[in-house]
Amino acid sequence: MILPKTPSFRLDGKRALVTGAGRGIGLALAAALAEAGAHVTLVARTENEIAPAAVEMRGDWATLDVSDLGAVATFFDARPAFDILVNNAGTNRPKPMTEVSEADFDAVLDLNVKSAFFVAQGCVRKMLAEGKGGSLIHIGSQMGHVGGPNRSLYCASKWALEGMSKAFALDLAARGIRSNTIAPTFIETPLTRPYFDDPAFKASVLAKIKLGRIGRVEDLMGAALFLASEASALVTGTSIVVDGGWTAD
Repeated sequence: MILPKTPSFRLDGKRALVTGAGRGIGLALAAALAEAGAHVTLVARTENEIAPAAVEMRGDWATLDVSDLGAVATFFDARPAFDILVNNAGTNRPKPMTEVSEADFDAVLDLNVKSAFFVAQGCVRKMLAEGKGGSLIHIGSQMGHVGGPNRSLYCASKWALEGMSKAFALDLAARGIRSNTIAPTFIETPLTRPYFDDPAFKASVLAKIKLGRIGRVEDLMGAALFLASEASALVTGTSIVVDGGWTAD
C-alpha cells in the first residue's frame, strides 16, 4: 500500500514579508517562517526594533511606515516578488463609541484597513508581474467575528479585514494566490501587557476564554506556518480563529 504523504510545512526558497515585525505577534510570526526555511524581510517604522531580529533570522529588514502609501509602492517596486505576506501592522484605541473622535476613527481604520489593503495590493501586483502564486496572511482578531465593549473601532476594522480577505481570495484564486486571516483572542505582548495589570479586566477576559488562559504569541506561530505552506494549498478565503473558545459561546 502506498500511503498519502503529508504536504510539506517547509518554506525553503520562499521569500516572506512581515509588517509590524518589531515585537509581539509580528516578531513571532517572522521567527516561525524563518525557522521553516523562508527568507524573511521584517518591516517596521523603527530600525532598532527589527535589525537585531533580522540578523538572528538571517533575513533582512526595512524601515517603512505602511500608512505612507507612496513609500509602500516604492518598497515593492525596489524588490523581487514575495511568496508570503503577513499583513500584521495594526493599532487599537479602545473606548466607548460615544467618546470616539474623528482622529481616533482615522487612526484605526487607516492603519488596520487602508494600509493593509494597499500593502496587499503592492505585494500582489509584484506577484502577478512575475507570474508567481503565493499566500496572503492578514492578522485579524476574534473581534472580527464578534463584538466587544469599547471596541467599536477595532471591531469595525477587523470585520472589514475579514471581508476584504474573502474578496481578495475570489479575485486572486485563478492566479494561484491565496488570502486568509488569523483571528487571535487576547494575546499577551508588550502592547497588551499593561491592560492585564487591571485585575477586573483580566478576569473578564479569562471568563470568555474557555481554555482558561491568556494567549501567547507562540499560539499563533503554527497557524501562520500552516497558511504559508503547501499544507494549506486548498485553503483560501477563510479565517483560522485562535481564541481559546471565545467565539464558540
